[in-house]
Amino acid sequence: MPASVIEIALHAGVCYGVERALSMAYAAAHDAAQPVHTLGPLIHNPRVVCELEREGVGLADSVDDASAGTLVIRAHGVVPQVIDEARDRGLHVIDATCPYVKKVHAAAAKLVAQGYQLIVVGESGHPEVEGILGHAGGAAFVVSNVEDLDSIDLCRRVGVVVQTTQTPERLAQIVSALVPRVAEVNVINTICKATHERQASAADLASRADVMVVVGGKNSGNTRRLAQICSERCASTHHIEDDAEIDPAWFEGASLIGITAGASTPAAHIEQARSVIARAVGL
Repeated sequence: MPASVIEIALHAGVCYGVERALSMAYAAAHDAAQPVHTLGPLIHNPRVVCELEREGVGLADSVDDASAGTLVIRAHGVVPQVIDEARDRGLHVIDATCPYVKKVHAAAAKLVAQGYQLIVVGESGHPEVEGILGHAGGAAFVVSNVEDLDSIDLCRRVGVVVQTTQTPERLAQIVSALVPRVAEVNVINTICKATHERQASAADLASRADVMVVVGGKNSGNTRRLAQICSERCASTHHIEDDAEIDPAWFEGASLIGITAGASTPAAHIEQARSVIARAVGL
């Protein structure tokens, strides 16, 4: 029962920041005479972490785990004290923090310096959010939804920044709830364009598809959001990390099969999934 079409979302897979981080890590592994480690997973994609390890890039859970050589800072960024500590220990530091995440760091620090109470719209505990808090000097509150505002003693002047992978809808909801409760809200919209493009493309394709396959790390916040967006529009949505998870039964009677992927999913992983699906449906 061949499906008529397999369509890949217009915007899918690795973004600029991830591609840059991967290039920096692979270059470090090929050029360095001493050990190379990433501080935490370079990106939220376990397959990629394993591929890096095969190329000689180890994983350090902390600065203590990298006693010598090169330490690559993950794309999500870290608190500034971590980089200082690594350099103080004599490690060669390669900062692969996404440039768009660095813009959030700068925006957070600016708002705090201007005397605003800082709200970070994002996922509490996420590495990117932890890095933002560090650059704000710890003087900030993380808000994931409107209800979180109820536990904060809000000041008259509130500044807002956003985790790069959040949705515009989430930001709008929280800002709308803040406006009547404070005298001033200064919003710096730091949502990454690439995130918005991937979410919009996924929504468009999922609204037309019979089956959606979302490729990317199960630990990736932006990939999970893509899966959520797709599932709201296509009941038969499947989030896979590896093409071995693909079940041919998913595609029985499907006319249009859609594929999208998170910003930490390499193009090769998308193509592997497409090939497996094509074989499963006889294309």
